[in-house]
Amino acid sequence: MLFMTACSFDKTVEAEKSDSAISEKDSAVLKPVYRTDPVEFDTDDPAIWINKTDPSQSLVIGTDKDENGALYVYDLKGKQIVSKTVKSLQRPNNVDVAYGLILNGKPVDIAVTSERMTQNLRIFSLPDMKAIDGGGIPVYEAETGEMFRDLMGVSLHTDKSGKIYVIAGRKSGPTDGTYLWQYLLEDNGKGLVKASLVRKFGQYSGKKEIESIAVDNELGYIYYSDEQFGIRKYYADPAKGNEELAIFGQGEYLDDNEGISIYKDSDSTGYILVSDQAANQFHIYSREGQSNAHDHVRITTVKTSTNNSDGSETVSVPLNEDFKHGLFVAMSDDKTFQYYRWEDIAGTKLRIRNKQ
Repeated sequence: MLFMTACSFDKTVEAEKSDSAISEKDSAVLKPVYRTDPVEFDTDDPAIWINKTDPSQSLVIGTDKDENGALYVYDLKGKQIVSKTVKSLQRPNNVDVAYGLILNGKPVDIAVTSERMTQNLRIFSLPDMKAIDGGGIPVYEAETGEMFRDLMGVSLHTDKSGKIYVIAGRKSGPTDGTYLWQYLLEDNGKGLVKASLVRKFGQYSGKKEIESIAVDNELGYIYYSDEQFGIRKYYADPAKGNEELAIFGQGEYLDDNEGISIYKDSDSTGYILVSDQAANQFHIYSREGQSNAHDHVRITTVKTSTNNSDGSETVSVPLNEDFKHGLFVAMSDDKTFQYYRWEDIAGTKLRIRNKQ
């Protein structure tokens, strides 16, 4: 049996592991379809770019987190595409992609990564991975403390009008509801990207840090992991204000709640997957909520072959014969990223998009 069911959380984890109400049962560990070629230093976070003309030529982009780090680019079998890999980045942490940023009057797909040691956003065009940021875009410039400018997490939001925003997280920050900063990405008039600050938002518990951020474009929500506290939810549209909509996942993690990804089996339904990093498993929650839109109940838990998984990403688009119903990619601390079929994650408990 591949999955932990909702009714099986009746066995308490040993007290020395956690005082919280985490439960478990014996469950087979899922094996990936592919493991990527290893990076040189330290994997952290993946993103998936869908080639809309030919999905079988889609790409996985992953960070190699080091002062002499890189963005590695892989095909759908996990083979590194050396010609697209970007070297000499100063500790890239997280990466995300968006489609159709208008530059020089033409739509350009982009990959955005956080370059932690320079406190810059780095932005590259897809699929060629050419820099289009003029060497880097600084963030958190108004902050005085070095730790408060220590850029880590990034996630991209595309609104219904086509505007693209980046939401930036950091190693540490204030607990007054301004931990995350949101920037609008635009053409600077010379065919390069500029970023304009549009809001500061987001509560922080002060327990550890906020790195993993995910955006649901269709429903218009931002989720982020306040590590060792819970998953927080906000509106993605700055005009809707900074009210916190939900906190969930509390007391369900062995240690850190980490990478977040969203599987969409329709425009309004699906699942939110969050890494239970120290337990080598992913908790899966209802995307649409249960009693209301902000009631994100844990549905199941899936054990994977990843070790200490931080970042992850998933798509529900059919890509090729290996990934007919979507792809789930998760980082593992052996310097690789692992590729899973969605139907293997889903088993008999979760829905599958485009299932015949």
